[in-house]
Amino acid sequence: MDSWMLMILVFMPELTAVLKPSTLKEGDDFSLTCMSGCPTSTTIVWFKDGQQVWKPRSPVRREDAGSYFCAVLGQETVRSNSVTLNVQYALKSVTLSVSPPGDVVKGSSVTFNCSSDANPPVEPRGYSLYMDGQLISSGQEHTISDLQPRHSGLYHCQAWNNVSWRGDDMMNSTDVHLDVLYGPENISISVDDQQFTEGSSVNLTCSSVANPAADNYSWYKRTDSPSSSSWLQVGWGQVLSLPSVEASHTGLYLCQASNSVGTGNSTDLPLSLKTEDPGSQIHLIIAGVGVIVLGTLVVAHLLYWKKQRTNAAEKRTAFGLKLSGEGLSSSSTEDQLDTVYANINTPSSSRPKNTHYKHYVPSFDEAELIYTTVAIKPRNNSRAPQESLAIIGESEDSVIYSTVVTYR
Repeated sequence: MDSWMLMILVFMPELTAVLKPSTLKEGDDFSLTCMSGCPTSTTIVWFKDGQQVWKPRSPVRREDAGSYFCAVLGQETVRSNSVTLNVQYALKSVTLSVSPPGDVVKGSSVTFNCSSDANPPVEPRGYSLYMDGQLISSGQEHTISDLQPRHSGLYHCQAWNNVSWRGDDMMNSTDVHLDVLYGPENISISVDDQQFTEGSSVNLTCSSVANPAADNYSWYKRTDSPSSSSWLQVGWGQVLSLPSVEASHTGLYLCQASNSVGTGNSTDLPLSLKTEDPGSQIHLIIAGVGVIVLGTLVVAHLLYWKKQRTNAAEKRTAFGLKLSGEGLSSSSTEDQLDTVYANINTPSSSRPKNTHYKHYVPSFDEAELIYTTVAIKPRNNSRAPQESLAIIGESEDSVIYSTVVTYR
C-alpha cells in the first residue's frame, strides 16, 4: 500500500507558470509559459481570476491584466503557481460629477468630484478643475460653500497619470454646466423726467437682474393719510403708462419684480408737477433787455458812421470849390503851386499869331470844358518827398476838377 502511494506522488505532474516581464505597458510584448515536470506530452489550460480562458498573446492589452495559473487538461485540480499580469495604460476616461445634481440656488453649496479609469490610478494631485477655461483648483474634490451668480459657467476636470497614449498623458472630462439661480436684484425704475406738466404722458419702466428672468412686475403708489401711510397697487407689467397725468398722480412709486426663486422691490421714485421758476423769468427779461440794448448800440453806431461819411463828403465838396478859386487867382505863385497840368484843346487856325496868350480875349461862344489836375505843395520849407494829391486822392479828396473856359 505504501509503495502504491509512492508511485502516485512520483508521477503527478509539477507545473510552474512563468511571466516575463510581470509589469508592462499596454502594447508591450510579453511571455507567459507553463512548465511541466511530466515526461509525456500534456495539454495545458489557463485560468484567469479563476475562470478558464485562452492564453493571452502579445502585444498585451489592458483587458489582459489579471491573475493567471495553468493546469493539465483533465487534471485541473492540479494547478501551477499564480502570476499577476499588471498592464499599465493611459487614461481611458475622466468623469466630473456635481453634488447635489440639478439646479442650485444662490447661497447654497456644491461639490465637484473627479474620477478616471487609468493604471496606475490617478493620484489626487493629478486632477485639476477648470471653469470657462480658467484653473479653479487642484485635487480630486472641490467645494463651493456660498454660491453666487458669478459661479455660473462651464466646468471640466483634467487628469494626468504619467502614462502617455499617442504622445498625450492628460485627458479632460466633458463639460458640466453649473447654473446658479437667484431672485430679482438691482431693481430700478427709469423715467424720462421725474417732473412733468399736467396733461402730458409719462411711462415708468421697471428693470431687474435675475435668473431666471423676472416674469411678474407690480406697481405701487404710496398713499398718505393723517393716521398712517400705505402702498396701493396701481398697475401690472414691466411698463406703467400714465397717458394724461394730473396732480393726483404725484407721489412715490415702487416696482416689485418676481420669478420662480424670489421677489424684490425697487427704491422709491418721486413724481411731481413742474412749476414756473421766477428766476428763469428774470433771466429771460434780462436777456431781452440785453438784446434791445445791443441792437440800439448797433443802430446808433451805424447812424454815427453814416453821419461821418456825410460830413466828410460835404467837406470834400467845399474844399474843392475853394481850391478851384485859389488856383485861378494865384497861378503865378510858385511856393503855393508845385505843378499844374492843363489840357486845353483849341483849333490852331483860330489861335492868334501873338504868343502872349494872356493878352488874348476870346469870345464866349468859343468856350470849351477842360479838366485840370492841381497838386498843392505845403507851405513849409521841408524838402521831404511829398505824395501828390493825385495819389492821396484815392483816400482823400485832393483831386480837383477845374473848369477852364477858352475862346477860339
